[in-house]
Amino acid sequence: MSGNACQALRLIIYQPQAHYRVPFTYQRRHTYPLPSYSAVRGFLSNILGIRGYTSGEDPEENEDFRKLKSLKIGICGRFEAKTTEYTWLRNLARTEHVKAFGAVESRVRFGVGEHPGGQAPVLIDTLNEVRIVVYLAHEDPSFLEKLSQKIQNPVGRLYPLYLGRAEDWVVVEEIQKVSLEVKSKDADFEHFFWVPEKPWPPGIPFDFEKVQGLRYRVPIFWELRDGSRDFRYVSAKLNDGRFQGVSFLFDASFGKKGLPVFLASMEGINGV
Repeated sequence: MSGNACQALRLIIYQPQAHYRVPFTYQRRHTYPLPSYSAVRGFLSNILGIRGYTSGEDPEENEDFRKLKSLKIGICGRFEAKTTEYTWLRNLARTEHVKAFGAVESRVRFGVGEHPGGQAPVLIDTLNEVRIVVYLAHEDPSFLEKLSQKIQNPVGRLYPLYLGRAEDWVVVEEIQKVSLEVKSKDADFEHFFWVPEKPWPPGIPFDFEKVQGLRYRVPIFWELRDGSRDFRYVSAKLNDGRFQGVSFLFDASFGKKGLPVFLASMEGINGV
């Protein structure tokens, strides 16, 4: 960062379908229009080959993971349509299996052998023709360069590249370095944005109250504690692209209108 300029890495990600689950929805599983910060960090951890707590390893011993924790992330995007799928989800709890088959040892129902567990009908909202724009900034330019190379050639990845559900595979359509400048521009940018309450860098004359949208606690990170996930969050608004009287970092090289960029810092939030 120098003066009012900032260098960032811009990714344009295409997904034919995607579901970014609203975590407190169940029988009808709603989706956010954008992935969370933790989903993007997981995507990058996969690319970097960083194994997490569930594999029995301590990621804190990985230098790339420590640098990833100080990464600044901006997320916006759009989709063409939303559809709702009706499907069955399987519950492998012992009690649900007994309800379905009558006994733990049985897997036969109506004279037919079936998979274990119970089933429940669920509605799942799915986004179609999704394009997500991710901006990454870091104090160490060499780390951004490493991310760029790994994204273009993810030979050390742990799994196929996905964002959201494991089946929501991605195509990275573009990756390039861009220059961002502080600007105020009243317009409808026709994208959804996560707008953090305290965007990075802190010197931007930013008024969170002028940003339209509902406020959410967006997950940025989780770790295992006593067998369950302990999430860390950042306060952010989900904006539909209309801004008025708001200053922000601006990417003038994106499309005809350019694009506002709201970078969230992962450091210093709930102990991260």
